[in-house]
Amino acid sequence: MNGIADIISSRLEWLIVRESGRTLPMLSSEIEISNSNGRSTLSFVSENGITVWRIKNYEFEDLELVVSLWSTIRNESETVRLVPRESAAELRAHIELARLQKANEIAEIFATSTAAAKIVRVSLNAGNGRIAQIESENTEKRRIAAIADVTSSLTHESLLATALKLQDELRMRRKNPINNVAIIAEKRQARNLQKLIAVLNKGASAAVSVFEIDRKPVVPTAKELRRLKLADLWRRRARKLKLPQTIEPSTTAKKMIELSPDKTDLIVSKNGETLRFLGMPFARVRNVMGREKSWFGVGKVRRPINESAKRSFRELRDTLELHRQSEPPSKRHDWYRLASEAWLESILRRNIKLLDANLILSPIYNQFRSSNDKIDLLAIRKDGRLVIIEIKTSPDRETIFQAADYWQKIELQRRRGVLDEARLFGSIEIADKPALIYVVAPALSFHFDFEYFARMLHPEVELWRWELHENWRAQIKVIARRNYSE
Repeated sequence: MNGIADIISSRLEWLIVRESGRTLPMLSSEIEISNSNGRSTLSFVSENGITVWRIKNYEFEDLELVVSLWSTIRNESETVRLVPRESAAELRAHIELARLQKANEIAEIFATSTAAAKIVRVSLNAGNGRIAQIESENTEKRRIAAIADVTSSLTHESLLATALKLQDELRMRRKNPINNVAIIAEKRQARNLQKLIAVLNKGASAAVSVFEIDRKPVVPTAKELRRLKLADLWRRRARKLKLPQTIEPSTTAKKMIELSPDKTDLIVSKNGETLRFLGMPFARVRNVMGREKSWFGVGKVRRPINESAKRSFRELRDTLELHRQSEPPSKRHDWYRLASEAWLESILRRNIKLLDANLILSPIYNQFRSSNDKIDLLAIRKDGRLVIIEIKTSPDRETIFQAADYWQKIELQRRRGVLDEARLFGSIEIADKPALIYVVAPALSFHFDFEYFARMLHPEVELWRWELHENWRAQIKVIARRNYSE
């Protein structure tokens, strides 16, 4: 059995996987192999203390050690697996290698499709390792730059922001300057980028092009998509709004709201109701087979609300009351820090006039959540102009492009008469003018690239920056506002 000791000592860390499914991370020095009287034993520290087993046999295949164990004292047997653990550095290296392989595959597709003479450089973006940076050269020795998402996890807003910043850097360099950056993407992401770029001004839109990967042929190709104008976006079919005429809380939801009516709000979706305490979801109500069922809990752990759980539910509410306030015992507590944007949204939903006395919210639209990409708040000014309100409480580089993407969707619905038909604001008529964008955030929570990207929007997109006092949890106070279309 000396071989098993050599195998274990050959790796620094192991993961012991027991038959019950429990896993125990161990250093090789914490796993002891002993030989006595022709018998070999294996000992390690489990959840019950030091455990000693007799080794019946073992197999080592594909870097995994499978050991059959027997305990005479406990009269039981077990088979455990010892899986070598990779160090963080090794894991990072493997991830980086896989991403580089994907980047090179995309580079070959791009080079073949654009008749590039050679690929000059393929690397991962220094700021975001999920983005590949590709530089190629055509027969005229002109450099071509491109980026691509090698993880299929990034948003089109993030890719566009990266492309525009990269283009600015490449344009300014002395040797081989580049004036245009291509974004190589799969079909859905490419089409979203195509529409988003149409919302930019002429200078910004000319700096970026979009290539869609077509994997239908035996050899995949990348074709450049047509550059859309803003007017092209209004030729599409608008998505219909499926909103209820009224939203009546369930009996269970009403009782929960009555506990703290000034701090509790209700979000309705197709799946049921979600109750939030100052933006923090704490209870859910669903209609199951004609009966109301409810659960409570913050995070992934939820419990049914029944007689035995009433005390725990009250304790949860008391804890929320204690920590979800402007002056909690500790500002490091998770329930104070988490879901801060939802907290600010809940305050403005309750009284939007704290932000602007001329605004009126659409109660149905803002209470009914029908999609994941829904804007934070939709309002109307007294002059009939629609207002898209984007809320942030921490710096986010993609804010401008997220807001612009929402704008083109809402503007299409406005132009097609979908919003008028839904009577979102009752008897108030929506003006025949483009919607406005209000980006609302604490003064220090605007990203340093905010103005840089705001200046890239099409002249028809009127964007306002609303700066709030940092202590917005205690009081909403607007300290500055700015119109970027002027």
